[in-house]
Amino acid sequence: MSERLYEYTKITDLKDMLKKSGDQYGEKIAYQIKLERNKYQNFSHKQVREMIDSLGTSLINIGLKNKRIAIIGENRYEWEIAYLSIVCGTGIVVPLDKSLPENELKNLIERSQVEAIFYTEKYQKTLENIKNQGVGKLKHLISMDLKSNENGVYSQHELIEVGKNLVRNGDRRFIDAKIDNSKMSIMLFTSGTTSASKIVALSHRNICSNLMDIASILDVNSNDVFLSFLPLHHVFECTVGFLFSLYKGAKTVFCDGMRHIQENMVEYKVSIMASVPAIYERIYKMIIKQLDRDGKLDETMKLLEQHKDDTMEEKKKVFQNIHDGLGGNVKLLISGAASLDAGVESEYRKFGINLVQGYGLTETSPVVAIGSKKYYKTGSIGKSVPSIEAKLVDVNSEGVGELVVKGPSVMIEYYANKEETNKVLQDGWFYTGDLAKIDDEGYIFICGRKKSVIVLKNGKNIFPEEMENLLNRIEGVDESFIFGKQVSQDTNDIKIFAKIVFNREIVEDTYKVKTEEEIYKALSGKIKEINQTMPHYKAIRGIILTEEPLIKTTTNKIKRQSNLDIIMREGSECNCKI
Repeated sequence: MSERLYEYTKITDLKDMLKKSGDQYGEKIAYQIKLERNKYQNFSHKQVREMIDSLGTSLINIGLKNKRIAIIGENRYEWEIAYLSIVCGTGIVVPLDKSLPENELKNLIERSQVEAIFYTEKYQKTLENIKNQGVGKLKHLISMDLKSNENGVYSQHELIEVGKNLVRNGDRRFIDAKIDNSKMSIMLFTSGTTSASKIVALSHRNICSNLMDIASILDVNSNDVFLSFLPLHHVFECTVGFLFSLYKGAKTVFCDGMRHIQENMVEYKVSIMASVPAIYERIYKMIIKQLDRDGKLDETMKLLEQHKDDTMEEKKKVFQNIHDGLGGNVKLLISGAASLDAGVESEYRKFGINLVQGYGLTETSPVVAIGSKKYYKTGSIGKSVPSIEAKLVDVNSEGVGELVVKGPSVMIEYYANKEETNKVLQDGWFYTGDLAKIDDEGYIFICGRKKSVIVLKNGKNIFPEEMENLLNRIEGVDESFIFGKQVSQDTNDIKIFAKIVFNREIVEDTYKVKTEEEIYKALSGKIKEINQTMPHYKAIRGIILTEEPLIKTTTNKIKRQSNLDIIMREGSECNCKI
C-alpha cells in the first residue's frame, strides 16, 4: 500500500468536490474548447459549476428528480456538464458506450430503465427510433447540439439558460439537494455483449475515495493541462481524466482524434494524459521515426547510453528536442486499461518522460494501484493506492495468485444480480479475476487474466498478454493474439499459436519482401528468435497472418473469446509452421 505523498482536499461526495475545488480554483480555466483553427473558447471553473447548477435545476424542473438518465456521445465538455448535473442532485447517471449499434443501445436503455438521455447529433435518428418504439421508460431526449428545443427534443443549451433563470428566481432544489454518498448514483455496464454485460453500481463514496487516493500520490495541480482522449463512458477516463481534473482545478482539452494526439499535445502544451498502451506505443514509434528522418537516431542512441544513470530532470534537458515534439510540457503519462510492455515503459523513462502504469477495474472506481515518482518499478503497476488493501489468494509455486482487494472504492454490487455479486465479493474482498505477483516491497506485477490463462498438459501456465507484448515489439506487427490449440486427440496435448496482425507497408519496407511467402518467412524468422529466449513449452508453433484488426473493446482491450471464436469458426489454418 502506498503512503500519501501530497496534501489533498477531503471530499465526501462529488457535489462537495465541486464546491470545494470551485471555491479554490474558480477563476482558473476548466475547459479550453477549439472553435476553429487558432480560435478557442474558455470556460472557468466557476462558469462550469454555474452551468451544472443551472442544468441540474432544469432537469428537476422537467420531472427527472431521482430518475435514471443516460449519456452517450463523443468526448466534449457538454458530456461532462451533463454527468455532474445528473449525479450531483438530480438522479442516477448511466454513461453508455458510444460505439454500440442500435440494437445493443436499445437493450441497455431497457435494462437500465433510463427516462432521459443526453446525446450528440450522431445519435439523433437512432434514439428517436428507440424512443418511438416505446423502449423501457425512455421519455426525454436531450441534445447536446441543438441551440433550442425542437420537435419534442430538449436542447441542453436551452435547459441551461432556463435553469439560470430558475436559480436567479430562487429555485434551490438542485443546489440544496442532499447527497447520500453510500447509495448507487452511477450505473456502468461492463464490456461484453449486452446480454452478458453486468451493471456495476457505484456511489459517490466509491469515486471520491479514489479521487483522494490519486491526488495523494500523484504530483498534479491546478496548472496542469489534461488531454481527454479515451471514451468518457469508461470509468478510467471518467475518474482519472474528467473528474480528477476538475477536483485539482486543472484545465481539460479535447483530442481531435487518434491521428492528432501528438499535434494536440503540442498545441495545448499538455502536461497530463491517461491513455492505453497502444497509444503510447504508437507515439514512441513516431518519436523514433522522426529521429531517423532527421538523421539523429544513432546520435540519440549514444546519448541514451551516456545518460542512462541521470535523473529524470537531467534526462529531460538532454532530450529536450523529444519533449518539445510532445509539447515540451509533459509531466505525467498514465497507462491503463491493458498491460503496458515493460520495454516501451523503460524507453520513455530513458528520455526523461514520466510514464507510469496504473491498474484498476470498473468495479473499483477504477484505480487499485498506480506507479508514482516514489513508488516505481518497470513492469509493475506500482503499489496499491492508500485506501486499498491488496493480497493474493490461491498462490502457486511460482508466487502467482489471484489479486483480491478491499477498500472504499470497491463497488456496491452488480445491480440486480446477486449471484454474480456473490461470486466476486467475499468477506469484503473483491476478486479481480487477474493473476499477479507481489514482491517483498509491495509492488504488484500483473501476469494476466485468470480466465485467459492457457494451461498445458504438464501443468505449466501460459499468460497470453506476456507473450503478446513480445510479439508486438516485432517491427511491422500491429497487434497479436496468443491462443492454445489441441494438436492431438490422443494425447490431449496443447500447443501455442499466434494470430498476428501485420502492417504490409512496414513489413515490405523493413524486410525488403514482396510475396506472401517472403512475408511469412520474415515474420516467422523473428518469432523463431523470440522462441529461443523462452522455455521450450512456451514456444510458438505456428502463426496466422492477417491485416484485419483484432476485435477489441472501446479501450483497446482484446476481446479474447470473440477472437478465439472467429479462429475456431473459420477453422483458420496456420499460414506458417514455426
